[in-house]
Amino acid sequence: MSITMADRPSAHARATDTIGLANVVHSEWTKLRTVRSTYWTAIAAVLATIGIAIIGATEYVHNFDPKNLEGFDAANFILQGLYLAQVALGALGVLTITGEYATGMIRTTLTAVPQRRFVVAVKGLVYLAAMFVIGEVISFTTFGIGEAILHLKHAGVSLGDPHVLRVVFGGGLYLTAVGLLGFALGTLVRRTAGALASFFGVLFLPSALIDLLPNSWRADAIKFAPANAGTQILNTYRNHDMLGPWAGLGVLTLYGVVILLGALYLLGRRDA
Repeated sequence: MSITMADRPSAHARATDTIGLANVVHSEWTKLRTVRSTYWTAIAAVLATIGIAIIGATEYVHNFDPKNLEGFDAANFILQGLYLAQVALGALGVLTITGEYATGMIRTTLTAVPQRRFVVAVKGLVYLAAMFVIGEVISFTTFGIGEAILHLKHAGVSLGDPHVLRVVFGGGLYLTAVGLLGFALGTLVRRTAGALASFFGVLFLPSALIDLLPNSWRADAIKFAPANAGTQILNTYRNHDMLGPWAGLGVLTLYGVVILLGALYLLGRRDA
């Protein structure tokens, strides 16, 4: 039986099959874990989040007033440090891809595996898997330490209380979604300074700009600002003027997904 050209696998497909998905994953994981910025960023995120929780909980216990318990969101209070951790881990998402462009290693990577979109997609999945694990470790560890301090005045909560597990687990998911946004913008812009500026702009600037809108528009628009939408997952008590916790997290994730899809499309049309 003769084989037509249409039946033959493309050179890119043959290259990927030869190298193997497992080898590409292993290669990207090796890059991520052997770069010093990964460790320093993760350490900074952990120390900042736990440190803020300890300082905040200790001060709350020291100045404890039973009247302050009304409406007190203990889980959200303890996890305030995640707002600082998001900056570090989101920046790491940018550096994960822009670092390769800065050093020129991306050309070596794409020579070994010519399917550009495939390589970058695997790189992103490896990074996001690592961020999910780091995020959940940060969130649950911080919660445990902070709540142990709050329990000295019986002001703490447990994972079995309503919505608390969702908040703590959602903390890791929120950091992962922010990391996706950073990685997507890094892939799109490809230059570290520009990508970092874009990351901070997309995450924080819409909230400030929406405040300039007329009141009739502001109430609806503010729900869909990335930071406002995503952080709803961190609230034990539902704010009915905002999106629900899972819907809000979904909107933040959608920002990252759409930008990454656009970046992957452009990746096949631009030089490395």
